[in-house]
Amino acid sequence: MANQYSIHAESVIKHFGTTKALDGVSLKADYGKVTGLLGPNGSGKTTLIKIMSSLLEPTQGKVLIDGIDVHRHPNQVRNIIGLAGQYAAVDDYLTGRETLEMVGRLYHMPKKEIKKRSNELLQQLGLEDAADRQTKTYSGGMRRRLDLGASLVSTPKVLFLDEPTTGLDPRTRLQLWSIIQDLVTKGVSILLTTQYLEEADALADKMYVLNHGKVIAKGTSGSLKSSLGVDIIEVIVKQNQLILAQKSLTQKLNKTITIDELTRRLQIKTKNGSDDILLVAQILHDIKIKPEELSLHRPSLDDVFMSLTAERNHNA
Repeated sequence: MANQYSIHAESVIKHFGTTKALDGVSLKADYGKVTGLLGPNGSGKTTLIKIMSSLLEPTQGKVLIDGIDVHRHPNQVRNIIGLAGQYAAVDDYLTGRETLEMVGRLYHMPKKEIKKRSNELLQQLGLEDAADRQTKTYSGGMRRRLDLGASLVSTPKVLFLDEPTTGLDPRTRLQLWSIIQDLVTKGVSILLTTQYLEEADALADKMYVLNHGKVIAKGTSGSLKSSLGVDIIEVIVKQNQLILAQKSLTQKLNKTITIDELTRRLQIKTKNGSDDILLVAQILHDIKIKPEELSLHRPSLDDVFMSLTAERNHNA
């Protein structure tokens, strides 16, 4: 098979005893792009990343990285990939500089190149001032940036980022987004798993949605949003008005009204948005409910994700 794709997974299956973590997953990632891998907890995202990066063997199926078979030639693959996981894997008692230099030695890089590359990364990651401090003094965001730096020491062709911004504050998350976008401009191919839908929307050129170990949807952000074929009406009311509002809207509109008690939000899918939002306003007025918020919008990636996973879970 020609190396047309930076990553090419074919019908990957992975069993853990009687549990089927992956059930025939196929995926193609283009060179110099960010490919998003979305899915709820337990959907198989991390298992797939581990197989692609040679940390696990599949029960069945094949993965090629830059045309190289991962499980026939794992050492070749490890020389061209980088991996940053959900949690920063740094030694508390090494400094930032020592951490990067250690990784360079593990890759058998020349000493001069290790020093040069470490200095470059410390500058790019905004860690110059903390370079010679032990990492146990680093904040969570600094540790995450250093972990990303460690995955970049060998200048990988393909970079796996497994939920790299989990738990970070918004400012640090945006800093990492900027670093990821810069890597793409330099030709690095990235596979990004994330539970932050806005992150996938901002970074990924193409997305795959996993649920229960299967790909249930794929495409660009725009094509996935268009696939719902509806607009979304959202209503926020007082907590004690939720049930009455849902009951009345369901009866009058003859539509399914989803409810989120935590956010006091009612959601209605509609193909006649402008007409239906006026009708919703009238229904609420008639039952003497004044909404705190009433809006009509095109589907977001969150709407697509919730619709796809809810439908699949219902049919499971």
